[in-house]
Amino acid sequence: MSALTAIGVLVNPDENTLRHACAWNARMRESAPGGFALDTSHQPHITTLQRYVRTAELDEVYAAIGDTLATTDTSALSYRAVAIRHADWGVPGQGLAVILLGPSEQVLDFQAGLLAAVTPFTESGGTAAAFVTDPGEEISQCTLDWVEHYVPTQIGPGKYTAHVTVGFAGLDDLRTIEAEPFDAFDVHPAAVAVYRLGNSGAARKLLRSWTIPS
Repeated sequence: MSALTAIGVLVNPDENTLRHACAWNARMRESAPGGFALDTSHQPHITTLQRYVRTAELDEVYAAIGDTLATTDTSALSYRAVAIRHADWGVPGQGLAVILLGPSEQVLDFQAGLLAAVTPFTESGGTAAAFVTDPGEEISQCTLDWVEHYVPTQIGPGKYTAHVTVGFAGLDDLRTIEAEPFDAFDVHPAAVAVYRLGNSGAARKLLRSWTIPS
């Protein structure tokens, strides 16, 4: 098997969304102080595609993504933040919380284009070696499986769950937070980027980025 890298093709959101994400992350860390902070090695983002790609062909991956962007009307890419939700991510008593987003039709078209462009360079069977890790850190099975099965489980209408991850929190606290009113807001992309992933799908290492004109 070839050496593989776990990548996320991400939309980096606008400054307003980053402020919302950091505020929610601070609240989650009040509940679970050991959870990760959003910072330069845990970049707030909207995942569009995750794949294991052959490390030797990363330059070809970047070129394919750049070609897809060149044929995309990026001004039509938009989302609506609608709720805080969480999922079980294998941490006892905690959930991984996200700002849930409603994507525009153009976002789904963009995702389909990216998948077609990147597929020739993908391979299954990624291991912990494909990820960024801190000393002594182990990549969770949930993380390995999520990247492995991102296609087809997160592709297209009715399947793709667009979101911004904001951290871990206790389940009781999450139930309280999710029952509170949520002030919806619009989300706009500032850039598209490729990151090497870490645990929980965190965007750990920037590999390539493209600015989206405002």
